[in-house]
Order: sequence, then structure tokens, then C-alpha cells
Amino acid sequence: MLVLSRKANETIVIDGNIRITVLDIRGRQVRLGIEAPDRVGIYREELCLSIPEAEACEPPPTQPKATRRPPVAPNPQPALSLLPGRLS
Repeated sequence: MLVLSRKANETIVIDGNIRITVLDIRGRQVRLGIEAPDRVGIYREELCLSIPEAEACEPPPTQPKATRRPPVAPNPQPALSLLPGRLS
């Protein structure tokens, strides 16, 4: 876990497109403003914990890394036509 200190009106940027700004600090309570793309789900943790079947709180499935295929050598023989036609 990365731990950062911020004062009121200071911002943290995550991945270039998520901004978290400290709006106000009152005693032990901090108000945060979060700007993120629509595809990013933002939920309070206590809501996720109270509804175990809440799929929205689940992290997205990880996608396997793309693997590169070796280049295919060109076929020196001409391709056969599969289209019907007349032979002359």
C-alpha cells in the first residue's frame, strides 16, 4: 500500500485519468472528490462488505498478457482457388 500525505485542496493522480482531491478536513473526517472515467466503479468499502454478492465491488478479471506470434513465412506456391469455375 502506498501511503501519501495531502492537505486540503491537494490532488493525487492515478494512472493519468483518476484524480482524488482532498476537499476538506474537519477533525477526524476527510472529504474527498474523485474524478474518474465512467467505466471505473467507485464504491465505499463498507457497502461492498455488507453485500457479499455485489459484483460491482469485485475487481475486474485479469486478462492474460498478449503473446507475440512469430511471423509467418510467405507460401511460395500459389494458392488454389476454391471458387467454382470452368477449366479451359
